[in-house]
Amino acid sequence: MRVLLIEDDKRLAHLIKKVLEEERFSVDVAGDGDMGLEIALRGGHDVAIVDWMLPGRDGPAVCRAIRSAHVPIALLMLTARTQVEDRVAGLYSGADDYLGKPFSFDELIARIHALGRRFGGDAADAFELRVGSLVLDLHSHTARRGNQPLELTKTEWTLLECLMRHPDQALSRQVILDYVWSYESDVQPTMVDVYISYLRNKLHQPGMKDPIQTRRGVGYSLDAKNA
Repeated sequence: MRVLLIEDDKRLAHLIKKVLEEERFSVDVAGDGDMGLEIALRGGHDVAIVDWMLPGRDGPAVCRAIRSAHVPIALLMLTARTQVEDRVAGLYSGADDYLGKPFSFDELIARIHALGRRFGGDAADAFELRVGSLVLDLHSHTARRGNQPLELTKTEWTLLECLMRHPDQALSRQVILDYVWSYESDVQPTMVDVYISYLRNKLHQPGMKDPIQTRRGVGYSLDAKNA
């Protein structure tokens, strides 16, 4: 598995790289957010470990940019900020997992392996995001439910990606809006409802339940059991 480590603490970066290479990971290191993003956008990595506090772009900004570019990579946020609101902000920025400092290297290694299994394999060219019968191929930018291909627009695909990266989590309209429309100021929250309706129609299959749940007063969630 190929890992990208974005960490400005040179001593910690050296230790992480050494430990991961002893576990037979291939590790590339970037010392700031801008360089880390540049390397991530080239593709080819399975997992990126992203520190929150970085020179240049901070960790959440790096994660958002990677997600906006649809790069097939799992993101593990690494930070000393362990308050609940910080963890939530990190996950909403596009991170798939969150590990607080200080941490054990055994746990770091276990989380990297878990992310590799979750996203469908050890090779970046086989990268898939799966929730139930829903599958997103992050390289070909295609989707399917079971064996049925889904003909999705770019916006519908990104909306489904947002829901699938946070299964069983209630996402507010604003969170979805920021993820799908990348902070475009002229897009209204009601547009989320419109595209949820479009996506539901595309996901509908006889004998299968609607996997998108309306969370009244909050927004929407993807029901992993019905996906």
